Amino acid sequence: MMMPPEEEESPDGDRDGGLVLLHGPRSSSTRKQGCDPFAQTQRSKLQHRRARINQQINKEMRMRAGAENLFRATSNHKVKETVALELSYVNSNLQLLKEELEELNSSMDVYQNDSESISVPMIPLGLKETKELDLLVPLKDFISEHYGEEGVLFEKEIKEFMELRQAMRTPSRNEAGLELLMEYYNQLYFLDSRFFPPTKTLGIFFHWYDSLTGVPSHQRALAFEKGSVLFNLGALHTQIGARQDRASLPGLNQAIDAFQKAAGAFNYLKENFSNAPSLDMSAASLTMLVRLMVAQVQECVFEKMTLLRAQNDFLARLQLAQEAAKVEDAYSLVHQTMSQPHVKDYVPFSWTTMVHVKSEHFKALSHYFAAIALCDCPAPSDAELLEQEKAFLQFHVTMPEGPSLRVLLQDPEERRKLGKAHLKKAIMKHEEAMRIHGLCKILRKMDILQEVLSFAHKRSLSKYSEIDHEEDFFETGEAPDIHPKTHQKPEIKSPNFSQVKVTDLFHRLGPLSVFSAKNKWYPARRVHLMRGENGFGFTLRGDSPVLIAGVIPGGCAAEAGLKEGDYIISVNGKDCKWSKHAEVVQLLKSTGKEGVDIGVITLQGSECPKAQVDRKAAVMSSGSGVPKSNKENSRKSLMNSKSASTLLVWSKKSKRSKKSTYSGVPFTTVGDNEAMY
Repeated sequence: MMMPPEEEESPDGDRDGGLVLLHGPRSSSTRKQGCDPFAQTQRSKLQHRRARINQQINKEMRMRAGAENLFRATSNHKVKETVALELSYVNSNLQLLKEELEELNSSMDVYQNDSESISVPMIPLGLKETKELDLLVPLKDFISEHYGEEGVLFEKEIKEFMELRQAMRTPSRNEAGLELLMEYYNQLYFLDSRFFPPTKTLGIFFHWYDSLTGVPSHQRALAFEKGSVLFNLGALHTQIGARQDRASLPGLNQAIDAFQKAAGAFNYLKENFSNAPSLDMSAASLTMLVRLMVAQVQECVFEKMTLLRAQNDFLARLQLAQEAAKVEDAYSLVHQTMSQPHVKDYVPFSWTTMVHVKSEHFKALSHYFAAIALCDCPAPSDAELLEQEKAFLQFHVTMPEGPSLRVLLQDPEERRKLGKAHLKKAIMKHEEAMRIHGLCKILRKMDILQEVLSFAHKRSLSKYSEIDHEEDFFETGEAPDIHPKTHQKPEIKSPNFSQVKVTDLFHRLGPLSVFSAKNKWYPARRVHLMRGENGFGFTLRGDSPVLIAGVIPGGCAAEAGLKEGDYIISVNGKDCKWSKHAEVVQLLKSTGKEGVDIGVITLQGSECPKAQVDRKAAVMSSGSGVPKSNKENSRKSLMNSKSASTLLVWSKKSKRSKKSTYSGVPFTTVGDNEAMY
């Protein structure tokens, strides 16, 4: 799916991949309820502030655009001076608003859980804001113009769709909120198919504000609406992940799942949408967000390890050290991504600082747990030595200087020396994390982060004091870095669109295979048929809607003006767009001497060339010489027909799926003594 640089809608290849699309009447379990927009929760207050800032940024940007146009257009020096002064005020206001929005995006503590346990805060995303959209008139006009139906008869469906869109603007921070966004996203598939032809626009603009900068963007392309909803799906997953109580195993598992799904939503957005008009949906920004979510998953995996593994076991502590190194590795990559020229200008400084702090913090933890494994665990027995030697061989990026591995593991003094080197490095990294933390005013206000960093630093200092001997005259060496390794690799979970079943709100317009925005048809015709001696004189195929597959020259159907390729949309005033083959047959069979009224439509461009029609007519009337090129009639049953007046009639069984309008329902040959239509 492409979001074009201009206004045109681009082709959308993966329309219904994985969707469960139902065409029946709307179920009553529609998730129309978003959060109460007036509920004064901390999160809703933040979102209200975001909406207000977005609107102010929009106003200032319009003023700036007008002032810039006037500055370029005028040649009066006094006017230029006045406009230049006005521009400086506007730019100053914009800078203040963007700083306020950055502070808003840095309000991580609001999204964290209320548990008393101490956990390092996670980075959540705020939802993109959008303007209200009135679709009533454009969709009614399109229904009247394109479908030939009374637009006023579909007001209920249009209003229901608009209510769904309004609700998805304020999704609750739970599974119901996710389902609401997913339902709306899935419903856009039908809206796209019904109302967005490839060669025409409805004049509808979708307005969304950038989540990070507050800058407004708008496009006619429905792909922009889809992409923005998908972004909010990922953002909501980040909020759900951040609020989990990570002091418990269930909370950690839920946080891991939420961040993995957030990564999947952003990654899907990056791979399937392009040319986004807003920076938060650019490829560089989405790459950064995917990596950030993966790093937060990795952090949760480390926390899970600390809960599950025995702390006094040598191998378990080595694994913890490697898990911490893996977290540091993931956050280092995020920090590099955030520091790129196209990203650093709009990512909040508090995010970049937080990621840098975590990178240093977890590097310190990796060296701390390495030191604990060496200093607190006893030397291995002969039975344990081989296993510990094998684990330690893959533990460091480069082997430490000094004695052989076996001697190192068995000699308590050598273990203490290496442990002391690791602790020295841990303390240095803890102090670096605290220094970086102090550079950011917003993070300095975050008491819980300060508490976590201070606790870890004091713990390492305490351990260093414990193992440091006064008689140590050797110079503490440089501890090698620890090889990052994880027992649970983060998964990028793509959105499961089939999870939420949706029904087509506009199913009354007819099956999408025919009644879609991309198809055009001639005005509906009403034909009155009288049954002749040989029936109505046509053959039918498929269902929903039923297709007239053949018309017998000289028969009742031909004289009434029916053509091959017509679709039956009504019989005696009964709507048959969704009717099955057998239902239409039954309606026709039940007609009396007064005949039957049939409503039909013909798709534009579906008419057969005259020569082909003439050839079919000759075959159908004489039953001889079936042309090889005519695949539809080149059946052995026809070739072997004994009757000169062979007709094609409806088959009772279809070998192919009836969902396809053009499914190859086999034709059956019948004699004069059998029922014909």
